[in-house]
Amino acid sequence: MLPGCTPWPAEEAGRYRRAGHWRGEPLGEALRRSAGDRGTSVALVDDTERLTYAGLDARVDRFARGLLELGLAPGDRVVVHLPNVTEFVVATYALLRTGVLPVYALPSHREQEIAYLCEFTEAAAYLIPDRHLGFDHRELARTVAARPGVKLRHVLCAGDAREFVAFADVEALGERDRPLPSVAAGDVALFLLSGGTTGRPKLIPRTHDDYAYNVRASADVCGFDSRTVYLAALPAAHNFALACPGVLGTLAAGGTVVLASDPSPAETLPLIAEEGVTATALVPSLVRLWLEAVSWLPEDLSSLRLLQVGGARLDPRTAARVRPELGCALQQVFGMAEGLLNYTRLDDPEDLVLGTQGRPLSPDDEIRVVDEDGRDVPAGATGQLLTRGPYTLRGYYRAPEHNARAFVEGWYRTGDLVRVLDSGHLVVEGRVTDVVNRAGDKIPVEEVEEHLAAHPAIREVAVTGEPDAVLGERTRAYVVAAPGAERPDLAGLGEYLRGLGLAAYKVPDRLCFIQSLPLTAIGKVDRKALSRAPSGSAP
Repeated sequence: MLPGCTPWPAEEAGRYRRAGHWRGEPLGEALRRSAGDRGTSVALVDDTERLTYAGLDARVDRFARGLLELGLAPGDRVVVHLPNVTEFVVATYALLRTGVLPVYALPSHREQEIAYLCEFTEAAAYLIPDRHLGFDHRELARTVAARPGVKLRHVLCAGDAREFVAFADVEALGERDRPLPSVAAGDVALFLLSGGTTGRPKLIPRTHDDYAYNVRASADVCGFDSRTVYLAALPAAHNFALACPGVLGTLAAGGTVVLASDPSPAETLPLIAEEGVTATALVPSLVRLWLEAVSWLPEDLSSLRLLQVGGARLDPRTAARVRPELGCALQQVFGMAEGLLNYTRLDDPEDLVLGTQGRPLSPDDEIRVVDEDGRDVPAGATGQLLTRGPYTLRGYYRAPEHNARAFVEGWYRTGDLVRVLDSGHLVVEGRVTDVVNRAGDKIPVEEVEEHLAAHPAIREVAVTGEPDAVLGERTRAYVVAAPGAERPDLAGLGEYLRGLGLAAYKVPDRLCFIQSLPLTAIGKVDRKALSRAPSGSAP
């Protein structure tokens, strides 16, 4: 195990192997197997090219050998900062096959985030596009490489590389036939980033064994096979679009991956029609945009069979619109890059699909729901979610102090507030940090948001806490008004909420209308940005 990473206890690792969850196959071999079975079938489509499985597999091997020719070695870290382009997929599999460890940055990251990742991981290389959505990543690379503490040996650039190493040149270096190193399935395969909106992200080490199970089991639950055409609308560097089942799951199943340059309806809805997309994944904010767009983008979406929604809780009112307006099944997904994944199943009754966030993926996923003192709450009660299992990490990378708080006896403290139904499905009630303590009364903000979102004059809403000298904390509702609707006032909203049976102390203390909610890089509401907003104004 890589220094700075926490291994699974030997007894539990043995149990996962005996159960068949861990099969001892490195992640890079799944593509090779698919290439052997479906060599002439289309594996990958982006804005500029279409690759068969045989063509993709050959490019991966050339790029892998090229990386070794550059002097990269197993265990080296490489920051991958690529959008949804062919080079992202080629680089991912090449790194997996060489034992060089990708560290996945998100396309929206800039100097502070990238410099931190390069320095903290002691990265040997940095992978970039030339430009993306008008931003020149080569200038960013120059700036990052010049910072003290950053020790990059190579910057690899997809496109016009200028002074850096072009991806095509790396492939050319790999033309010489040389054996690839042996990769152990128990070793760390890659690093994902924690999804928190505060502070620097923690690094999540995923091994070949655990992540391969994550991919394989997700593809099975979601019914992915060789007929699947998966649209990667979200950044492929994000766990949801990468492996739940995402890009890796589709290619392991022999399907086709279509890469979208951005998730806007104008970009993605035509791709569904043109490529016969059968499945995709979105965050709730994008679901609402798609639902609005179908009225003015007359695309044929009849091929779409499955829409996965995760990253944040989808309100039931929006969930109920998916099948009648988009014509496809909805699957709610609640999970985390740290491990645990929950899916509503394709044969679940409608009330569970619309009103829950799924049940655990694996029969060996263990969950506990506890109170503030760590005691198990009564069945059906809301509490903090703890979990452990065959694909949930046992510790963040090089973070001993944080690990001491985040883990207890092998259980990972997720920070989520949930309740568990008799069916085993989870209902997410919010985050521990998204509970406002108002004069001793605990207010889960997502509960208030869900009720407010059902108001006909409200398009989107987020509720936050803010300091108050008398109450300790008070609540503020940030509201995006529905188009053409008359704005409600605070008194009217209070009457509305009390009419729904909500306790009076949960009615927001302040109301602020804004044009749009700020979002994080993966489409979650950025509560940190809202908390910085001046009182009564948009952030």
